Amino acid sequence: MSNPDFSQQLRDVALRVTRPRLAVLEAVHAHPHADTETVIAVARGILPEVSHQAVYDSLHTLTTAGLVRSIKPAGSVARYETRTGDNHHHVVCRSCGSIADVDCAVGHTPCLTASDSRGFVVDEAEVIYWGTCSECSVRT
Repeated sequence: MSNPDFSQQLRDVALRVTRPRLAVLEAVHAHPHADTETVIAVARGILPEVSHQAVYDSLHTLTTAGLVRSIKPAGSVARYETRTGDNHHHVVCRSCGSIADVDCAVGHTPCLTASDSRGFVVDEAEVIYWGTCSECSVRT
């Protein structure tokens, strides 16, 4: 997994480059689908003095800027990833809660064609597939 230029990514969206933001971006990039507590722990491994509040603030700012995506599967806390802007989806294990990325199955963005958009201009769809991961399947 290559490390993107997080400083440049921040500049590209007109955000100041700060050590907490860099630590959070690095943590989320290294641990896709991590919850907030995991992001805090990893960010503290990178920047020991970073506070809970600085991580929460950074996650909010980075999500608003589009550098981080927040996903919220039903019954789960928010999870974060740096894979943004490509309309991918997720599969969640009902047993252990693990999450994996799933690319659109057909065409460019087939899920953006709603059967009835009710007058909305649809620009994003969020699909979550539920099932049992391979590790949990062999345990049952």
